[in-house]
Amino acid sequence: MNQSRKAVRAMVEGAIFVALAEILGYLKLWHMPEGGSISLMMLPIIIFALRWGVGQGLLAGLALGILDFMLSGGIAIGWQSILGDYVIALTLLGLAGVGRKKGLPGILLGSILASLGRFVSIWITGATLWGEYMYDIYGLPMDNEFVYSFLYNLPVLISGGLAVLVCAALYNIKSTRKYMLGEDIA
Repeated sequence: MNQSRKAVRAMVEGAIFVALAEILGYLKLWHMPEGGSISLMMLPIIIFALRWGVGQGLLAGLALGILDFMLSGGIAIGWQSILGDYVIALTLLGLAGVGRKKGLPGILLGSILASLGRFVSIWITGATLWGEYMYDIYGLPMDNEFVYSFLYNLPVLISGGLAVLVCAALYNIKSTRKYMLGEDIA
């Protein structure tokens, strides 16, 4: 496949996967009272990054971060939380591309790294910007911003764990394995 055709294919697939991720973000398995949820929103960007690599994955994650803030009625207290909770956090999903073409170990490593990248961004933003709004969470009194943010943002880790499990399951299906490994775009 020539380079221009390959670039167009990556762009079209990226747009489709960003749209799919946004849709999956609306299908919440569980929702926190002040924002945050358990969903499979990360999955399409992780798969895209595994297929196309870190650069394309970061770009797709960036597009999702901007789109998600604009369309989902994003909760923010300033530009710092827009960046930390949406733009940077979702851009980091592109880190899954480090596992590109490395088989199941690469898929697991990439999807775990992407999930942790998103979590760390949201955790730091929560501790540094949202900490002053702490309240008892899960019945536990909170007095440490970093512990509060960690506990509050656990749904992001759960979502990441689900994405890792789904990626592993998809790897065991021959057609999706070939797709995730990018074997048809050599």
